[in-house]
Amino acid sequence: MSTHTPKNPLVVPMRPRSRSEVHRASTPLELFFDLVFVVAVALAAARLHHGVIENHVGGALLSYVMVFFAIWWAWMNFSWFASAYDTDDVPYRLLVMVQLVGALVLAAGVPSAVESQNWLLVTVGYSILRLALIAQWYRAWQCDPLRRKTIIRYMLGLVLTQLAWIGLLFAPVALKLPLFFALVLMELVVPVFAEMTGEQTPWHPEHIVERFGLFTIIVLGESILSASMAIQAAMNSGAMNADFMQMIAGGELIVFARWWTEFEQSEHDIDASPSTALRWGYGHYFIYASIAAMGAGLAASVDFALGEAHASRELVNASVAVPVAICLLSIAVVHGRIKSAGVNALVLLLALVAIVASIWTGYSVLLTGLILSAFLAFRLWLSRAKNT
Repeated sequence: MSTHTPKNPLVVPMRPRSRSEVHRASTPLELFFDLVFVVAVALAAARLHHGVIENHVGGALLSYVMVFFAIWWAWMNFSWFASAYDTDDVPYRLLVMVQLVGALVLAAGVPSAVESQNWLLVTVGYSILRLALIAQWYRAWQCDPLRRKTIIRYMLGLVLTQLAWIGLLFAPVALKLPLFFALVLMELVVPVFAEMTGEQTPWHPEHIVERFGLFTIIVLGESILSASMAIQAAMNSGAMNADFMQMIAGGELIVFARWWTEFEQSEHDIDASPSTALRWGYGHYFIYASIAAMGAGLAASVDFALGEAHASRELVNASVAVPVAICLLSIAVVHGRIKSAGVNALVLLLALVAIVASIWTGYSVLLTGLILSAFLAFRLWLSRAKNT
């Protein structure tokens, strides 16, 4: 019988989950949590889309990068904790519901954060999320004496960083941007500092891979939705032409090839080392952010074809090609594919250069999709060659 099976079904001691658990899968509560967060992702992507078509891409992109960090980091904090200590009892579920309230408040604050740099609602939502997470860590501290030093470091880091985020609201305007990125660095250091005690939290590698994969699918779905809504608007206007057809075909190729590259069966397993955890966890920021930005770019491409964008063709093309290139490179880093200057690295470099070069063509979306598909075909051939 598992150590977290309750004698009392209402309350369970929050003992660490075992890494040897077989068939550890995501729970319905975790999937519900993901759906709430994808609302925030969709709102951030929508504001980036608006910034591109209005030719305000500099400010919109900076705000998007900042807001997406808040969304991704809150999701990360919950996911890794749940992998190690999920009890699925009543107190756990209630605290997760509080975190969901915080996530909804955070999502509601995304538009004002992107458009006017008003971070009040985002900070309030973040504070609600953090208070509930600290309470979860306290329960773990009570029931896991072996890792109490590690847990104390996590709790201390959460308290100090959240106080710093609240303080940022009152900082002089000229200092807010550098202070923001200083706090980002502080956040990223907390898990490293906490896990340095030698008693690593027992997150489950198979579970983490599944969690990240499922969230990838949800974010891809948001990208598909934003692009399909733009295409629907084009069809309703009666403006379908060759330009639209190449965008539809290219968008399909990009999304499908992007899904396939993430879920190559041979790379589903990761080890439980701290270096792998950092590479896998932190590297997915760029994967998720680029996927959502890709959807915003596809929608902007449709607006450009309709004559409703005030940006240049090159800028609109870049709003698709650059996120795809970043995503492709990030996947290679996260999965540890760039280990030597071999043929895989060379083909990856050629694919990245070709994708970026497509920005200066009239069929960038289609070319990007074809290049990404060709790279996927090469990866599949290389994998088969290694197995024969």
